[in-house]
Amino acid sequence: MTEPLHYDVSGHGPVLLVLPGGAGHPMGLGPLTERLAAHFTVVTHDPLGLAHGRLGVPVPEQRVADWSEGAHRVLEAVLPAGDTAYVLGTSSGGIAALDLLARHPERLAHVVAHEPPCVTVLPDGAQRRAELIGQLDGAGGPPAEGEAATAFGVFLACVLRPFTSYLPSFTAAPGGLTLAAGVDARGQVLHRTATVLARQLGAAFMEFPGGHLGAVDHPVAFADLLTDTLRSSARTSA
Repeated sequence: MTEPLHYDVSGHGPVLLVLPGGAGHPMGLGPLTERLAAHFTVVTHDPLGLAHGRLGVPVPEQRVADWSEGAHRVLEAVLPAGDTAYVLGTSSGGIAALDLLARHPERLAHVVAHEPPCVTVLPDGAQRRAELIGQLDGAGGPPAEGEAATAFGVFLACVLRPFTSYLPSFTAAPGGLTLAAGVDARGQVLHRTATVLARQLGAAFMEFPGGHLGAVDHPVAFADLLTDTLRSSARTSA
């Protein structure tokens, strides 16, 4: 049985699909999407429905392909035939955005993947992945009884390990792709991941305001730079 789709739509203009990080819960992204809605039809995907009444429902280990195919189904629901959409994916949502680009490039105008934690692209990726998992597990501890009912608990229990092992299935960017990282994250593993991945794929690289949570911490500046980036990509491809 096909799982129901969970997403929110605001604004008017070209479609911009937003794929949140963590467990896909769009918490904290309201100011960002509100700013973006002045220029785009912002479609925010909630792949597990955590913001739509499903927080606390048992969640199996997640697969990147399921998130990207869910995102594709959302696009099919909101995007007119023959049109293309912009995509912003942050963190684990950035990994889903990369997989969406690999599977359905014909439906995408430009993808911005902000600090996707696919650290196995690094030469020392296995070690960096183990450290990243250890740091995040240590920050929250192992999910305790009842903790999986929180978005962070779902991320630790069901998303972190499978997503950080993801490797893009393409060796060159199949169309418009920008890898992004927070300016305040210079020297950190996810900033390095984004720069290495951009170089490997022949994609653009940009720094955005703040760190890994720049979209939440600096929503106006982040949204404005994203708007300029997507408008620039449209002029370049015209």
